[in-house]
Amino acid sequence: MEKSSPQIPRHPVVVVGGGQAGLSVAHGLQQRGLKPLVLERHCIGYAWAQQRWDSFCLVTPNWQCRLPDFPYDGDDPEGFMNRTQIVDYVKRFAAQAGLAVREGVEVRRLTSAGTGYRLHTSEGELEADQVVIATGGYHRPRRHGQALRLPEGLLQLDARDYRNPGQLPEGPVLVVGSGQSGCQIAEDLFLAGRPVHLSVGSAPRSPRRYRGKDVVDWLDRMGYYAMAIEQHDDPRSVRSKTNHYLTGRDGGREIDLRRRALEGMVLHGRVESLGSARISFRDDLAASLDGADAVYCRIRRSIDEHIAANGLEAPVEPPYAPCWQPTVGTTPQELDPLTLAAVIWCTGYSPDFSWVEVPIFDGTGQPAHQRGLTQAPGLYLLGLPWLHTWGSARFCGVADDATYLAEAIRLRHERRASAQERLECTALLGS
Repeated sequence: MEKSSPQIPRHPVVVVGGGQAGLSVAHGLQQRGLKPLVLERHCIGYAWAQQRWDSFCLVTPNWQCRLPDFPYDGDDPEGFMNRTQIVDYVKRFAAQAGLAVREGVEVRRLTSAGTGYRLHTSEGELEADQVVIATGGYHRPRRHGQALRLPEGLLQLDARDYRNPGQLPEGPVLVVGSGQSGCQIAEDLFLAGRPVHLSVGSAPRSPRRYRGKDVVDWLDRMGYYAMAIEQHDDPRSVRSKTNHYLTGRDGGREIDLRRRALEGMVLHGRVESLGSARISFRDDLAASLDGADAVYCRIRRSIDEHIAANGLEAPVEPPYAPCWQPTVGTTPQELDPLTLAAVIWCTGYSPDFSWVEVPIFDGTGQPAHQRGLTQAPGLYLLGLPWLHTWGSARFCGVADDATYLAEAIRLRHERRASAQERLECTALLGS
């Protein structure tokens, strides 16, 4: 533990991360009379602007964008904001709230210092009584362990570095991973006329609209986004699960990989092994597609049950029937990497909290917390998937988590102030 230094600037609260989570808690703190300092390594909206592809859209309708005291105010509530509109929305929120954000400042280490914390930044050291880590949980792209075995001249990109089909050399592209990013990038390439191979994993899929409403509307009404992690059927592993794939592109629609296969996209099972002369895939494509469809149908059934239980009137839709099944010859289990123009890895991200040198981690290296409160007094987490609810890392749920932490920070600040005042009174009486 480092000792506090009178020469180092000290703040009551420092928020690390200037995304929607960090800005939301800063707004909540200002409402409670605290003036936090927000440190952002890049600039406000950086991840949305620089780590998304050109055609990127939200998969949730605009009306669900509910930052604190700043709901969506455009003229297309049922639409889906594109990348530029998202950045504008976040920046306008920060400006309207009048938040003190220092952009271009990287926090390289966080250590304990006396009764607070020291932040070692690219612009020097700061100290804080309390710190909120709001850097999210998607930091380091993951690739298959054998990715380096592919031919040296083959272009390999992570999802966050893909922009558009024009940045890639001419020729077929292999997209690895069928979560939201993988499916949407594969579609982006396919709709541009590029030959696409997609390695399909276990990601679930969701309907876009069902029985007269966007599925997000139904799920919101049914309380899914407000469901606490303790209420989930699988609270231990839900934080690591892949999001359902669908898209907000073209006004919002489903992604049916079976339909894309009929249209010419080549689907494979999961990557088994990689080499300079061969890429091998598992024989599990049918199981992965069936698993995604099972979740799709389960969502539809839950909506059916909600409609029936509440006596609601809604149009009836026919049962789902798959339009394509993989057969021998339609799902090649090997691919020559020399025939590819590029490989795009959409296989998820790992968190990187190596800069946090405070003992708040569990046995797996993940930060342990209870609704964002860690075991280190005055150190908090915000913006992580399932921090408290399904909506925690989304525009619809971050406000509730931010409000909860802002209140906890206020209470601790007042207790510290009262304790300091008592110490000063005792010292004065004793002199």
